[in-house]
Amino acid sequence: MSGVPCRDDFRPAASWEHLRLRAGLLQKVRAFFDQRGFLEVETPILSADTVVDRHLDPVAVEIPLGQGTRRYWLQTSPEFAMKRLLAAGGTALYQIARVFRAHERGPLHNPEFTMVEWYRVGDDLDAGMRLLSDLGECLFGRGPSERIAYAEAFGRYVGLDPHAASAQDLAAAVRREGIPFPDSLDRDDRDGWLDVLLVERIQPRLGWGRPTILYHYPASQAALAQVCPGPPPVAERFELYLHGVELANGYHELVDAAVLRSRIRQTNAQRQRDGKPPLPEESRLLLAMEAGLPTCTGCALGFDRAVMLAAGASTIDEVIAFPLEMA
Repeated sequence: MSGVPCRDDFRPAASWEHLRLRAGLLQKVRAFFDQRGFLEVETPILSADTVVDRHLDPVAVEIPLGQGTRRYWLQTSPEFAMKRLLAAGGTALYQIARVFRAHERGPLHNPEFTMVEWYRVGDDLDAGMRLLSDLGECLFGRGPSERIAYAEAFGRYVGLDPHAASAQDLAAAVRREGIPFPDSLDRDDRDGWLDVLLVERIQPRLGWGRPTILYHYPASQAALAQVCPGPPPVAERFELYLHGVELANGYHELVDAAVLRSRIRQTNAQRQRDGKPPLPEESRLLLAMEAGLPTCTGCALGFDRAVMLAAGASTIDEVIAFPLEMA
């Protein structure tokens, strides 16, 4: 790009029809949570803390303070701050947040996007999935979501047990299916091979006719979810799919600060093996968890993707007023 705008560069990427649909869906989201007694909150976009995830890369911002600068992070999710509110007495909270993720651009990705995130104290995995199904029904009008366990989906579409298969078994399945994979994928990276099979063979088959909730992910992919001991141990994590597109990710939330510290260290070690910089391991979330994070379930929904599917559009650029290249 030359950097010199042409005459029509001020115009939005989205049509007015799609912008009106977007506004209407925002109203539906607020009405949905308001009717269920949730409190809408706002938390900082810039924070000294950031989610530590193998695959999510936050955007760092240097803020001048006095005679020096301090590093902050544009949030990849409002998760840390919302959980701090729960530990301080919140019971049912939701937020419509602007969030940022580096290195993410494509038909389903814009580095700046809108996320709807919510938490409710006392909910278990089943209650969290029911609430997500109800929201999906409200937004898309396709009826209640079907539920498929992660292991069931792998058995149905790949023909193997994802909890028992070795990395070599998974790699062999990828090669047998003729699925392209990155040269950098380590032969012993079970989660990496599982992700390739999920994205290429399972995800495209989910959410046709009505939304699908995939749940009970491998314990190694728990992130900030609790682990059910099994056997086999599984993460109390769930995701919503519609027309093969991942829309939402939820957890029966981890509340043990010591376990989270351990997972953060492991994740940073994996990031470094992937050639990525480590992220801050201390945070105010850990302080909140040590003070007492109540049992709860939370979920985050990619709002731009939801609008895209509701509009019948093929890319999120069609439902965002000004995507990255036009910002």
